[in-house]
Amino acid sequence: MASQPKWGWKLGTRLLAASALVLMVGAGAAWLVAFLTGQAIFHDHMLMAEATDPPVVAHAQEAFESAWTLSLSLALAAAFIASVVISFFLARRMGRTLNRIRQAAVHVAEGDYAARVPEGSMGAEFAELAAAFNQMAGKLDHVEQTRKRLLSDLAHEMRTPLATVDGYLEAITDGVAQPDASTLAMLRDQVHRLSRLARDISLVSTAEEGTLSMHHTHLTVGEILESAITQARNKNPSGSVSLQSEADETTKGLVLSCDKDRIGQVMTNLLDNAFQHTPEAGQVTLRVTRAGAFVRIEVKDTGDGIAAEHLPHVFERFYRVDTARDRAHGGSGIGLAIVRSIIKAHGGTVDVQSEGPGQGTTFSIELPIASSSR
Repeated sequence: MASQPKWGWKLGTRLLAASALVLMVGAGAAWLVAFLTGQAIFHDHMLMAEATDPPVVAHAQEAFESAWTLSLSLALAAAFIASVVISFFLARRMGRTLNRIRQAAVHVAEGDYAARVPEGSMGAEFAELAAAFNQMAGKLDHVEQTRKRLLSDLAHEMRTPLATVDGYLEAITDGVAQPDASTLAMLRDQVHRLSRLARDISLVSTAEEGTLSMHHTHLTVGEILESAITQARNKNPSGSVSLQSEADETTKGLVLSCDKDRIGQVMTNLLDNAFQHTPEAGQVTLRVTRAGAFVRIEVKDTGDGIAAEHLPHVFERFYRVDTARDRAHGGSGIGLAIVRSIIKAHGGTVDVQSEGPGQGTTFSIELPIASSSR
């Protein structure tokens, strides 16, 4: 077993030694000053009192020296005792505080990122140290929880496409199925689904950890709307679900500082979600308004709607209101989580409202207007 490192004296011993050293220096200085000036001052006072009798002067000088020595000795003894008591008290308090920090650091090193250090009452420096440690532990805990959720979610979502691929490959091996065009297309779809899943999870995890790369540029609201509408109509050429846009020219001219590709992905995810859950002859409305220093973009559909108990969870990763329906559309259950992560990274907010099943749903995002456009 590796030997323990030798750190030297403990904190209490160091404080006591430092106090003793200061006390010794102070005592030496006091003795030197008293020795050099005390007797001269004493003789001056004796002359002022016109004391000339040698026995009287000798007795007074002896009494002075005795009193001076006794007083200095008692003062030094009292100072030493006070120094020991104060040093012990301070060392004990500081030792307890540092020991709590040490124990918390050991827990963090062993993987217990929930360990925290109480601030205590040892002063601003120790409070700042405890706060910095707790902030570090909190960030490590957040990263660890993100990692655990990522692995759990990834394993859960990979199970279905992997089972499909495995089943088809086994059927081909046994001669039950033929590797024709339809079979290969099915296998390719499942592989693409896995690839998209891995990419989306990576994006959300990166955003949640605050390390999402952003390339901000200035875009008008009109440019964002035009791109989103064009892409949505290209994906739905049949027009079985109509797409309407509501935005005045003033609002379209507002400028946002944002990542063009990220915001484009947000709009795509929201519109895809609306089209997937809106039946034929339904309608999706894209409405844009100004809300103070923010632009509010709403995607409203006349589709399935969402029950009240599901609303707080729709932006969570892999949360599905209707599992069978979402899987039938090929959704990974992570599109809305991506929306929330990207919008938060832009300093915005997301919201969802629905009157209930069959009443449609309205997703809204708010993004800050660039200062030059306010």
